[in-house]
Amino acid sequence: MIVDFNTAAMVAIACWVTASLSGVFARKIPVLKLFSFVLSLAGSVVMVGFIAWYWSFLERPPLRTLGETRLWYAALIPLVGFLVEYRWKIGWLKYYCIALAGFFLSINMLHPEVFDKTLMPALQSPWFVPHVVVYLVGYVLLAASSVTALHNVYLQLRSKERATGESVSHYLALLGFVLLSFGLIFGAMWAKEAWGHYWTWDPKETWAFLSWLAYLGYLHAYRYKIDRDKLQWYLALAFLVLLVCWFGVNYLPSAQNSVHTYTQS
Repeated sequence: MIVDFNTAAMVAIACWVTASLSGVFARKIPVLKLFSFVLSLAGSVVMVGFIAWYWSFLERPPLRTLGETRLWYAALIPLVGFLVEYRWKIGWLKYYCIALAGFFLSINMLHPEVFDKTLMPALQSPWFVPHVVVYLVGYVLLAASSVTALHNVYLQLRSKERATGESVSHYLALLGFVLLSFGLIFGAMWAKEAWGHYWTWDPKETWAFLSWLAYLGYLHAYRYKIDRDKLQWYLALAFLVLLVCWFGVNYLPSAQNSVHTYTQS
């Protein structure tokens, strides 16, 4: 299994690296633009194919551990870069997305997990897959929103035009917030089915709610036309709350007795 993952990961990374290098010279050699796009897409297709095969092999959704969620993140985030380039003609974001995807795959190669087919009873629910997947896609969009906002801050400090970049960071944040909202609702429905309560203020639940509030605050500030420069700073930093929710909360003392501890391995 580890060898199969390493092969898929290295093929995907090789496609992305070659695509990135081709993209650098695409202005001088136009045909390289199509070649770069095809290779970039091929890297994501390889990872999507591996996830599908992995799901079949495990006989359960590969969403139980942090390592498994990193696989999904690596497959999904380059697609956001492609969509942004297609919709807003902004090419630099895809390189960030590809680099982040490669980073997550590298972590999984350096720290391979023990692949376990078992799935505890609480996870054997129809809410499991939609809850985790919408959160993952939401995290992907919000990560792209934050890095775009950070780029806008850089342009702001250099007094350069950034109107298109601000639109990108806003719409990515808006889409991400919608998915966070669905994630909270699906999680509450799942909790009711599994433990008899919609909400227990578990550490993971609390930080998920704080993440939702952070982006709700941004949307309210945007609606009431708060200084757009300050909002770019806000978006650039808001993703830190999501990182605590995704990774950091597992290291809190209160999380040791959390009902979400099955996601730590």
